[in-house]
Amino acid sequence: MRFHRHVTFVLTGATLPALWAQAWVTQSSGTTASLRGVSAVSGLAVWASGSKGTFLRTVDGGVTWQAAVVPEASELDFRSVRALDNRTAWLMSSGPGAQSRIYKTSDSGTHWSLLYTNPDATGFLDGLAFWDEQHGIALGDPVGGQFVVLTTADAGKTWQRRKLPPALPNEGAFAASNSCLFVRGERDVWFGTGGAAEARVFQSGDGGQNWEVISTPLRHDGAGAGIFSLAFSDAHHGVAVGGDYSKSKDAAANFAFTTDGGRKWLAPESGRPGGFRSAAVFLPKHKIWIAVGTSGSDVSEDGKSWKTLASGSYNALAAATDDSVWAVGDGGRVGRLDLK
Repeated sequence: MRFHRHVTFVLTGATLPALWAQAWVTQSSGTTASLRGVSAVSGLAVWASGSKGTFLRTVDGGVTWQAAVVPEASELDFRSVRALDNRTAWLMSSGPGAQSRIYKTSDSGTHWSLLYTNPDATGFLDGLAFWDEQHGIALGDPVGGQFVVLTTADAGKTWQRRKLPPALPNEGAFAASNSCLFVRGERDVWFGTGGAAEARVFQSGDGGQNWEVISTPLRHDGAGAGIFSLAFSDAHHGVAVGGDYSKSKDAAANFAFTTDGGRKWLAPESGRPGGFRSAAVFLPKHKIWIAVGTSGSDVSEDGKSWKTLASGSYNALAAATDDSVWAVGDGGRVGRLDLK
């Protein structure tokens, strides 16, 4: 979905509860691009991406960041980056028609190969994910009444479009954080929607060949309302966060959870995140969830009830295997959170 709103915020440096961490630490990214993609390989190697054809990379935990522009792509908005290691990553740009593309590098960003260009004038890519180094999936807004779901079994060299259940009128996905699309295991995948008469979750257990669609209690009262991010801790427990991006501090119907793999989504009785939230992650080592958005961030110990974490603005999240958490936002903002 064409998520174009960009607002500049100032991080407040709020302190986290001692139980979880000390503080978000901001880092110098070397760019002023609006960042909406981030992928953490480890506590040292992290990639990020954003507007004006920008990608970023660090191999020293963010002490230094290298920011660059993909050749002949300075007009593209890279809403997604998925990194395999500190040398290999995929970038996905979001935009109408041919502005939606997928690139790959195998030499730390020195060279990029264009793997896919959206052929549909009304198409718009929203998310990209990989189960492993060969098998991946891309999500786009509906074309011809169906969401565009593309799968690859050769690291992105070729893509196959899958057949899905019909989309609702005006239904789309939000290219806000590259987390409206979530994969786990060998072939499990979910994606969330909005902008229509329902905010729904599409889910597949066979790599996108067959799909089920489930309605959720998240708000669906406007073109900018719905599910912006999905995250799962295991095959059964997951969260959906979102709201209305034009109402950053409005917490109404901005969260739901599932305990059965997404077959049913439930609204909490209380303790929702503090406003619109565009990304969420689960940290296995500490067994907590973190969500971020333009009005702040929150933490949950049970995936049901949330507490305020900080007031700074971020768009997207990624967690490394050591539970270092990375967040990116407008104006080249990059933050790191180390849980002790």
